[in-house]
Amino acid sequence: MYFLDSIYFDNPLKSYLIVAGSIGLVILLKRYLSRYIAALLFKLVHRIWKNISKTDFTDLVVQPLGWFLVILITVFAIDKLNFPSQWQYTVYGHSTNEILNKTGMGIIIVSFTWLVLRFIDFIALVLEQKASLTDEKSDDQLIVFFRDFLKVIVGIIGLLLVIKACFNQPVGNLLTSLSIVGAVVALAAKESLENLIASFIIFFDKPFTPGDTLKVNAVTGTVERIGLRSTRIRTADKTLVTVPNKQMVDSVVDNWSMRTHRRGEIKLELSSRTAAADIQALIAEIKKMLEANKNSFTTSSVHLTEFSKTGLVLTIEFFTQPVSMDMFNQIKEDTAFGLKKLVEEKHIEMSNINNFDITVNRSDVA
Repeated sequence: MYFLDSIYFDNPLKSYLIVAGSIGLVILLKRYLSRYIAALLFKLVHRIWKNISKTDFTDLVVQPLGWFLVILITVFAIDKLNFPSQWQYTVYGHSTNEILNKTGMGIIIVSFTWLVLRFIDFIALVLEQKASLTDEKSDDQLIVFFRDFLKVIVGIIGLLLVIKACFNQPVGNLLTSLSIVGAVVALAAKESLENLIASFIIFFDKPFTPGDTLKVNAVTGTVERIGLRSTRIRTADKTLVTVPNKQMVDSVVDNWSMRTHRRGEIKLELSSRTAAADIQALIAEIKKMLEANKNSFTTSSVHLTEFSKTGLVLTIEFFTQPVSMDMFNQIKEDTAFGLKKLVEEKHIEMSNINNFDITVNRSDVA
């Protein structure tokens, strides 16, 4: 067994075998070790969140945790070896031994940052499951927003730690330099920062949430996602329009999903030769017809609104509950057929211009 004491590159063969065996053993047992540690961590997490799934937790954490263990033990095991004198070189004033040590620390920091990012994903998953139990849609989007925001912050912290550990740069001086650079970047990216601030306003003020139907400027559609910079709206033509959040805050936003009623209006243009008694009788019959459909209308009214040489205009206005557009169109159709039958029964002469005009408030197109 004397050959195990043979020296190769300033280290005995026995040391190489121990290091290689340690690394190989960790790689072989990586999955089992990571799952065991994940199970221990899950017990701590389960005390806070009782209804979480162990499968979801392990699926997110096991892979980064396993690689973190492999990298950590590999770096520490290799560090126990003496650096070969034959490999001692200087690169830009730094020895190869120092460069390798710094590189190992950087890899450890990166793997640990990856693990923390997965923990953030898990916490967001738990909160999303809780938010799905409520009817408030803004909660879901708020969780996604803060998940992405926290991941950016953790990524920046990880980058600063890598710069500190690998390049031996003081973080304080670096932050001072970054603040100056940040001020310059802020001026250059003024619009992006305005959109970011506007996204916070949208999330906390909640003028609209995902799933709401909006009309903003010339865009009408359903909100699909509220991001850090913009809001995505699916239009009636099934196109996806991206609107900067600053415009969503500064513009007048008509939230159709917050309506309390839908408004409809039907105009009957009668001939100017129609007798006043016939008009009064027609109005009375129309009121009876609307009154008989109380389940469809919340309020309704019938008035003679115009009298000109071209004819007389009866305006029938009605309001319904905020039903779907298909149901609202059906109510309009039934009302129009009922009016047509009354006009025919009463033998009312219609005006030659726009004999039967049905108009709907523009806000009822969705």
